[in-house]
Amino acid sequence: MASITATSASSFLQSTKLRLISSSSSKTSSCRPVRSRIVCYMERDPNSAASIAGKVIGSLPLVGLFARIFNDEGGIGGDIIDFAEFRRRVGKNCGISDSRAFYEFQDRRGRAGDPLYVLLCCWLAAIGAGLLKSEEILEGVARLRISNDIEYEEQNFLAIMNAAKQRRAKTKAATPEVPMKIRVEKALDAIYVCCFGKDPIEDEDARLLCSMLNAVFPSVGKSEIDRIVRTTAMELAEGKRIIYVEPKPSSKEALERQLKDLQQLKDLQFLKEKDG
Repeated sequence: MASITATSASSFLQSTKLRLISSSSSKTSSCRPVRSRIVCYMERDPNSAASIAGKVIGSLPLVGLFARIFNDEGGIGGDIIDFAEFRRRVGKNCGISDSRAFYEFQDRRGRAGDPLYVLLCCWLAAIGAGLLKSEEILEGVARLRISNDIEYEEQNFLAIMNAAKQRRAKTKAATPEVPMKIRVEKALDAIYVCCFGKDPIEDEDARLLCSMLNAVFPSVGKSEIDRIVRTTAMELAEGKRIIYVEPKPSSKEALERQLKDLQQLKDLQFLKEKDG
């Protein structure tokens, strides 16, 4: 397994590319991949002085604009925290052992277990609970498992959350306060649909899931997260619970965007061949 460094978390936040460094412990000159550390979800008190100040600053046109420009963690003035902001906001609170669990999980689950996919599921539960319906989350991550288009799913979920927030603002209805324990359950369901399909959760999978979810939702507690994961795994194995969503095809707009991107790649390749 590749070793993991605790420095330069921001490189992981932007991409999952690996960088190669020489192994000083090896007698040969071979290289091995070293991955940046995974981030975790850091909860913030909405009633704290900092949170209240952020809402006030965000409501001021010019000041709010500059605050949004220079703040890379989002959430100014009650803005919805997008996926990149989510990763940056919580990138300072996760250790190397937590990071290792994400990559061990990827080794077991393959592409479907990509750390970004797991983090997207956690983002949807952490930020989207109360704005997204459970079926919307599960349908989206089921589609992601097939399409591998995380950018589309992120933007699609963000659009749904913003639309829900606007509807609530018009009716002056507050977003429901969803307990962190429920958010953990939602995150686990999403991870299962995205990363397992219909496969059982084996003991090693359960161990890694507990580590990842505890890193993302630390206030829930290790024992409670362990109970949630073990109970879900047992109910799935005994057929008492079924968590499966048939992936629905992408919307017409998404297909058109994918075709446009493909055409741009073809045009670029044509220009390269022409210049060559």
